[in-house]
Amino acid sequence: MASELQGLTVAFLVAPEGFEQVELTEPWQAVERAGGSPKLISTKAGEARGFDHLDRADAFHVDAGIDAVGPGDFDALVLPGGVANPDFLRTQPKAVEFIRQFFVRGKPVAAICHALWTLVEADVVRGRQLTSWPSLRTDLENAGATWVDEAVVVCTAGTNTLVTSRKPGDLPAFDKALVTEFARAGKNR
Repeated sequence: MASELQGLTVAFLVAPEGFEQVELTEPWQAVERAGGSPKLISTKAGEARGFDHLDRADAFHVDAGIDAVGPGDFDALVLPGGVANPDFLRTQPKAVEFIRQFFVRGKPVAAICHALWTLVEADVVRGRQLTSWPSLRTDLENAGATWVDEAVVVCTAGTNTLVTSRKPGDLPAFDKALVTEFARAGKNR
């Protein structure tokens, strides 16, 4: 097992259902393989249900509800996509503030696919270069971001490092970049 993320705890924030399962499981495994400790956070305790595009998939144990933890408990944040997942999260003030605080505190964040909707709601994309599922381009540009069509974008132009990707097909590049950037931030803490 590699040790790039040894001693780092990474939050994965999802809605109680509707996240793209592979966008949780593959980055989760990358964090574990790198020696990090991933924790599943949701808006409520219990279980969260993944989806395989529009089909219900597996249920996952939630390590903590958003009321029981804060950004200070984690070294980095991963935001899986799926259409319903970020659409729900962006209507939850505690989830939006949880996300915003990672930026305020200068902690790295990785977001893929539709997850960037939550970053728009948290008002943290202005002046950042990023990528996402193509249908979010207008929303992101209207929020002040520069959108590019690339497999992975690492932006250090703000208060923290932001790693973004477009879709499940980009997961190998996304996983590699988030491990690299989370490890870099971990060395600087």
